[in-house]
Amino acid sequence: MGSDSVGGVDRRGLLGWGGLAAAGVVAAGAPLVGAQPGRADSAPTGPIPSDARPGGAYDRYVAKLAADGKFSGVVLLSHRGRTVLSRSYGMADEENGIRNGENIAFSLSSAGKPFHAVAILQLAQQGKLQLSDTVGTYLKGYAKDIAEKVTIHHMLTGTSGMRTPDEDVQRIFQSQKEVHEFYERWARKATLEAPPGTSSSHSGAEVAIPAQIVEAVTGTTYWDYVQENIFKRCGMTGSGFYTRPQWLTDKHIAHPYMRLADGSLVDAVRNLDKDSPDPFVLGKNPGRAFIDAPGDGGFATAPDLVRFARALGDGTVLDRHYAELLTGPKIPLAPEGGGLARRAGLAAPADAGFGAYQMPVSLVGGQWVWARAGANPGVGANWTIYPDTGWVGVILTNRDGAPLWEIIEQETQAVTARS
Repeated sequence: MGSDSVGGVDRRGLLGWGGLAAAGVVAAGAPLVGAQPGRADSAPTGPIPSDARPGGAYDRYVAKLAADGKFSGVVLLSHRGRTVLSRSYGMADEENGIRNGENIAFSLSSAGKPFHAVAILQLAQQGKLQLSDTVGTYLKGYAKDIAEKVTIHHMLTGTSGMRTPDEDVQRIFQSQKEVHEFYERWARKATLEAPPGTSSSHSGAEVAIPAQIVEAVTGTTYWDYVQENIFKRCGMTGSGFYTRPQWLTDKHIAHPYMRLADGSLVDAVRNLDKDSPDPFVLGKNPGRAFIDAPGDGGFATAPDLVRFARALGDGTVLDRHYAELLTGPKIPLAPEGGGLARRAGLAAPADAGFGAYQMPVSLVGGQWVWARAGANPGVGANWTIYPDTGWVGVILTNRDGAPLWEIIEQETQAVTARS
């Protein structure tokens, strides 16, 4: 499954649920070296904080990171459906001279996990399943206690109490069928390490099993279901569950540049035999996957993630009450250390934090913030929705070394600042 790690700190905890993180330092006055603008930054109207505008503190901060070789990718800020700031830096594919831009799809890693929560809620909305249904209602081959006691709600909130064996991160898959069969077998090895309702130890089964339930109910693959019922409905024309051959040949997909133990950077897709030194991902190379595991990952462009965020609020993918159910606070996150608090990456700026369905939600300065992040070697992604003010922020990077948690913090400070 997609890892939740970013180079250098306890990233598994920091990014596992997305959200806010430790404070960064604004690089005031940094020139926009190497920036590739997206759509023209026309003069915005309305309550736009100066820090979020072109040339503002956030723009300068990311530009400084890029100038220092610490960021390659895309950042985008949208306010009520209108692009306020769009910047692209670095190369999507160095070998072929393709630059990053708004038209480039980036690997999402764990930032794609909420798609399976949306899929489940669509089926609940249609009366095809209930969130109180247990694993055994739809699937066979699971341990008796899991089949009878673990519910869909438990899995979506990360409270199943399940533990999943470590993945075989050295394996190189050769087909979609092989990926599908592997994760079905892997999820069935899950065991209960605590009573359902207890926070789980980053259990991959909580991602794999809901995807299997989607398949059992609909009779189609998880990948096809999400493509048709989420990506297509939202107008996410640049998004998909791309295969490794597509990753290698499609000029609109960013390649992940992974740092090795000797400090060099390599294209993780073109160098399947290379391992990341990051102990939190056990040397996982994202290029080894033929396609992302059902329930996880996917690829998206920055504008497509804005479209997804907008669609959550206008009834495109979920009726209002089910959209509220997706993002509604379910589990309080502890204010200090431990468990879900570390997983959410919540730090001082958050007034309160909660686990929702496959994402954290938090109160920052008196307003709600919904977010999801994910990372693998050479991959970093985060999308944040600020529903009270109509802002959406997207951060996508394809090179190790980006301080993703700090960029998220700077984005939040920019869009929540006073004009």
